[in-house]
Amino acid sequence: MGMGVAASLLRAGHEVCGCDLRAEARGEFAAVGGEAVARPDLLPPDLGALVLLVVNAAEADEALFGPAGAVNGLPPGTLVLGSVTMAPQAARALAARLSALGHLPLDAPVSGGPARAREGALSVMASGSAAAFAAAEPIFSAIAAKVWRLGEEPGVGSTVKMVNQLLAGVHIATAAEALAFGIRAGADPTMLFEVISASAGSSWMWQDRVPHILAGDDAPRSAVGIFVKDLGIVLEEARTLTFPLPLAAAAHQLFLAAAAAGHAGRDDAFVIRVWQALTGIPLPAKE
Repeated sequence: MGMGVAASLLRAGHEVCGCDLRAEARGEFAAVGGEAVARPDLLPPDLGALVLLVVNAAEADEALFGPAGAVNGLPPGTLVLGSVTMAPQAARALAARLSALGHLPLDAPVSGGPARAREGALSVMASGSAAAFAAAEPIFSAIAAKVWRLGEEPGVGSTVKMVNQLLAGVHIATAAEALAFGIRAGADPTMLFEVISASAGSSWMWQDRVPHILAGDDAPRSAVGIFVKDLGIVLEEARTLTFPLPLAAAAHQLFLAAAAAGHAGRDDAFVIRVWQALTGIPLPAKE
């Protein structure tokens, strides 16, 4: 999603410098008129804001505070938009470290995937100070269709994103299970998709992910490994709260099984390959 966010900011007239370890990503951003660097400590010294879109809390910590981290080069009072799916406690700890250095942290995870990031139409679940929200307004105008202001305490945004990921992971796993079951029972998968999409059993994930399976296209928009990580966050938080989550735990095991079978980097809809391996059902092939 980072590429889509950077492109949306560029399109809105902001001066944007991206940072990505991958040369191909830097080249892609250059092709749309942006500039990019290979390490966070090479970012320009006059940044007004830093938007952080990495995979997890460990990568966020490395990008900000690691040996080549960005934090030492940030001007005082820089807005740091933490759009990372992480545990609420990790978000609070990150915000505390940034506040201690005089910066403006905003716990602001996002939802919508790469497509909505490119459109500048993400949903943002944010919590932080009024000053941080004010500084973030021009960024939100460029990247978001909806911004939820969830209070002044960091960690609340990450809590809401955690609940969203619980639902998203369970919905994807359920959609894959239902499609696999229908195929095994003899239903035509394309017709099954069309009927369910117009019926009460449909969901946003059914309508978004099943077409990837029907096209045989497992190129990752969001990968199986992401839900191994995100549902892991959900279950760890539930453990600390002594809160049972049987459906999330079952979905997590399915994503783990898909990852163990070598599909961690594939599109998350292809958790369906767990059922293919168990039952031998045919899946549509890519044309």
